[in-house]
Amino acid sequence: MKREAKLIKKVKRLLKRLGSPRYLHHFGPKTYEFKEHLRALLMKSFCQLSYRRIAKLFDLFGIRCPSKSALQYTAEKLDSAFWSRILKLTSGDSYIVAIDSTGLSRTNPSYHYLRRINGKPPKVYAKLSVAFDTRKKKFCAARVRVLPAHDVKDAPFLIKKSMAKIVVADKAYNSEKLFQQADKLGMVLMSPKRKNVKKGYCRRKMQKLFRTRTYNRRQLGESGFGSVKRKFGASVSSKTARTIRSEVYGRLACHNLFGSFIES
Repeated sequence: MKREAKLIKKVKRLLKRLGSPRYLHHFGPKTYEFKEHLRALLMKSFCQLSYRRIAKLFDLFGIRCPSKSALQYTAEKLDSAFWSRILKLTSGDSYIVAIDSTGLSRTNPSYHYLRRINGKPPKVYAKLSVAFDTRKKKFCAARVRVLPAHDVKDAPFLIKKSMAKIVVADKAYNSEKLFQQADKLGMVLMSPKRKNVKKGYCRRKMQKLFRTRTYNRRQLGESGFGSVKRKFGASVSSKTARTIRSEVYGRLACHNLFGSFIES
């Protein structure tokens, strides 16, 4: 019970540090506070339930919870800037971060029956790019895309939001523009050399600072993806872009919150 009380206090402290309003809609009926909406959304992501089931579960336990449609409206209204602040507050300052990306299936078919009917696995997926703190094992920043895109497109946002001292990434992030951005922010970007690519002042400058032992910490980013997929699943059930973003960000926030809860 002490641990549960401590977790509730951490969630309330997080909302206070965010400076979030008491009610989500200024002209709404003000029946439920914003913390009740966010609490239900986080529990939905953690328990992998639908909006309807999480509302019924809270009702069975006698906990106040908005309706299914109200939770859907809240998930659509929360933007990426709000979730980015949650990830930054729950991860804290970072020293070494790993940038990587993965895919989350937008459908969850039975591969047993796909094999029986000689069907092909679905290729449409949501892309998740993150900056993972290799020391604290937490997600510092993330960017969710509904359609596939190159890894470099989300890298400038992740580098800027992480504000770490050292950034490690694979060959896909070996770009002169990223090296220039890292040098401008006072960071060190470690990325392996690409064949027949040697041009660029900042690229040559960063290659001199490359350390294999430090770069090997990039594997911890992949372990972070594995941890999230094992706990919360490798597919998303939402259909629209906004709800998919809220669902994925909610999983990362739960990973950070419960990670800090267990450490303490």
